[in-house]
Amino acid sequence: MVIKPFSAGLRTSLLAGALALSPFALSVTAQADTAQPVPGGLSYEDVFNLEFATGPRIAPGGQRVVYERRSMDIMTDRVRTNIWSVDLAGGEHRPVLSGKANFRMPRFSPDGTRMAYLSSIEGKTQIYVRWLDSGATARVTDLERAPANLSWSPDGEHLAFTMFTPDQGPAFFSMPRKPAGAKWAGKAKVIDQLVYRFDGAGYLPTGYTHVYVVPADGGSPRQVTSGSFNHNGGIAWMPDSTAILVSANRYDDWELNPRESEIYAFSLDGSAITQLTQRAGRDANPVVSPDGQRIAYVGNDENGMSQQNAMLYVMNLDGSGVQSLTPTLDRNVSNIQWNSEGTGLYYSYDNAGQKLVAFTNLSGNGRIITNALGGTSLGRPYTSGTYRVAPDGRLVFTQRKIDRPGDLAVIDRIGSVTQLTELNEDVLGTRAMGQVERITATSSYDGKEVEGWIVRPANFDPSKQYPMILEIHGGPHTAYGPGFSTEVQLMAAQGYVVLYTNPRGSTSYGAEFANLIHQNYPSQDYDDMMDLVDATINRGSIDPGQLYVTGGSGGGVLTAWIVGKTNRFRAAVVAKPVINWASFVLTADISSMVTKYWFPDMPWNAPDHYWQRSPLSLVGNVSTPTMILTGENDYRTPMSETEQYYKALKLRQIPTAMVRVPGSGHGIAARPSNLVQKIGNILGWFEEHSGAE
Repeated sequence: MVIKPFSAGLRTSLLAGALALSPFALSVTAQADTAQPVPGGLSYEDVFNLEFATGPRIAPGGQRVVYERRSMDIMTDRVRTNIWSVDLAGGEHRPVLSGKANFRMPRFSPDGTRMAYLSSIEGKTQIYVRWLDSGATARVTDLERAPANLSWSPDGEHLAFTMFTPDQGPAFFSMPRKPAGAKWAGKAKVIDQLVYRFDGAGYLPTGYTHVYVVPADGGSPRQVTSGSFNHNGGIAWMPDSTAILVSANRYDDWELNPRESEIYAFSLDGSAITQLTQRAGRDANPVVSPDGQRIAYVGNDENGMSQQNAMLYVMNLDGSGVQSLTPTLDRNVSNIQWNSEGTGLYYSYDNAGQKLVAFTNLSGNGRIITNALGGTSLGRPYTSGTYRVAPDGRLVFTQRKIDRPGDLAVIDRIGSVTQLTELNEDVLGTRAMGQVERITATSSYDGKEVEGWIVRPANFDPSKQYPMILEIHGGPHTAYGPGFSTEVQLMAAQGYVVLYTNPRGSTSYGAEFANLIHQNYPSQDYDDMMDLVDATINRGSIDPGQLYVTGGSGGGVLTAWIVGKTNRFRAAVVAKPVINWASFVLTADISSMVTKYWFPDMPWNAPDHYWQRSPLSLVGNVSTPTMILTGENDYRTPMSETEQYYKALKLRQIPTAMVRVPGSGHGIAARPSNLVQKIGNILGWFEEHSGAE
C-alpha cells in the first residue's frame, strides 16, 4: 500500500506542472515502469512490531548477559525499554524487568550481589536497586528530574549519576504584587544562554548538568560537581571510592567551544577538584583499569577541522605518563573497555561503513575482533551498535544484518559467533526483504573511490526496468553501511531500487576524506553521488526516467542542492534541511559548532561564503517537484528553514508541498507513527509524480 496524501484534482494540476518543467517528462509514457509493491514485503503496520537489543551487560559469573530490549508500543506511540537476560550459549532467554513501564540502564554492583537500574514504573524516572539472590527491590531516589549515566562506586556503597540542576536564572526587576484573583499573563522568560533551546528537549530552563552520589541503599543525593558548567557523559570512580572522574568544559568561554573538554577528579567531600588533562581539544570518557593503576580515555588535539578523530590514551591516576595506543589509526575511537586482566583495551570505530571492535595491549599491538556491529539505528542505515566484554574474553555485541534490526550475538577468542536472540522472526520471518549489494565509483571530480550500497526489491527481476531512489545521509560527518534500515526496506517493498552512498565528507574513510568538505559543504559531494547514480544505472535494470531523490538533515541539504544543480530526478523530498546557512546558524541549537568549524567566519563577516553554500541560492534553477518534510518541534534544523524553501518554491510555481510532522524533533523515527508518516509521504509524493496514468 502506498499512502496518497493528495487529492486527484491536486495530482492532476501538480503533474501538469511537472510535465512542463521536466525534460524527462516527454520521454515517459503511460507504460513507464513505475514502482510495484512486493508481495509479502515489509508493511507500514510492521513498523509498530519491530524490536532490537542494545546496552548489553555481563551478569555476575560471566555466563549470562542482561540487555535492553526495545520495542515499539503501538498504544503510546513510543519506544518501550525492558530488561531481559540470556545465557551466552543462547538459552534461557527471559525477562528480568518487564511491563508497560520503562526499565533501562542495568548496572551490576562490584560484588555482583545487586543490580541498579532506572525505571519510570512509579511515574518519574528513578534509581532502583534489585538484590539478585531474592529479587527484592528498593527505590533509591525521589528525584524531580531524570538521572543518567549510572555508576557504582568500587566499594559498592554509593551510586553516582548525572542530572540537570535548575538555578534561579537572570531577573532584572521584581513585578508588583498581583491583586488577589487577578489573572495576569504570566512571568516573562529571561534568556541569557547561547543555547536556550535544544532538539528533543525544547526550550531549556536555566541550569546545568551536575554529578550526584546517593547511598546504594537509599538516602539523600549529594551534589558533587558545582559551578556554571555542564558535567555530562560517563562517570568513573577512583579506586578508593573517594572521588569521581568526569569530563567537562569548565573554561569561562565554554559556550563558544563545544569540542573542548578535560578530565577532572572531584572528591566526594568537596575538598578538591583536580584537573588531570590539559590541552586544546577533547579529553573524555575516562575508564579506570581493573588494577586501579591507570585511566584510559579518548581525546584529540584541536586542529580547527570540521571532522576530528579521537585516539585511545592511557595515563596514570594523577594525569602523568600519557600514552596514545592508537597513534596511526585514522578513525574515531569510542566505547573503550578494559580486559579483565588490565593488560589491554577493547575499543570501537567505523571503517568503510562498518562498525568494528578491536583490541590493543598497552604496547599498542592488537587485532580486530569483529566488524559486524550494528542494528540499533532503526530508521536509516547508519553505522551503529554496541558491545560488552565478558571476563573470559568473549564479546557480546549487537549484530548487524541487512534484513533484521539488532540481535545479540557472542564471539569467542577464536572468532566463532553464536547468535543469542531472534527478536523479529515473528514479524520478519515471513517477509520478503530487500538484499544489499556494494557498489563503488571513481569520482569524476578528482578520481577518488566512493562507496555506496544498492538495495533491490525481494522479487527483483534483472530483465525489467525499475524506478530508483537516491537516499542521502545526514551529518554530514557520519556514515551509512550495509545494515538494517526500516526506511530503505519500506522503499524496496514498494518496488524501488534504493541507492545510498557515502560521498566525501562521510566518516569511516579517514580524516582527510571527511574534511574534503571542510568549509566547502555542499560541493563535490554532489559529484560523488551523481557518479554513483550513473554507476548504478550502468549495471542495468534502472529506468533513467524514473529517478527520485531524498535525504534528511545533511541529506536534506544535499537533496535541495541536487535539484538546484540538475533536473534528472522526477521528484524530490527534502527532509529537515538547512536552506539558508546564515539564518540556520542564528536559530539552530548547534550554532557554536557550525560557525566555528564549518565556516571561515561569522555570517555577517563572510556573507558571500554562507550564501554560496546555501541551497536557497540555487532555488531559481529548480524545476523538480519538491516536497519539504520536517518535524514541527525540530530545533536542530528549525522549521523556519523548511518554510523559507517552501515559500520560495511556491513563488516560483514549482510543484511543492510542506509536510509538518507532529510532535517530532529532528529524530523523526523516534516515534513509530512518525516514521510511517515520513516514508508514506515520501513514497506518496514520488508516486504522484511518476508519470503513471
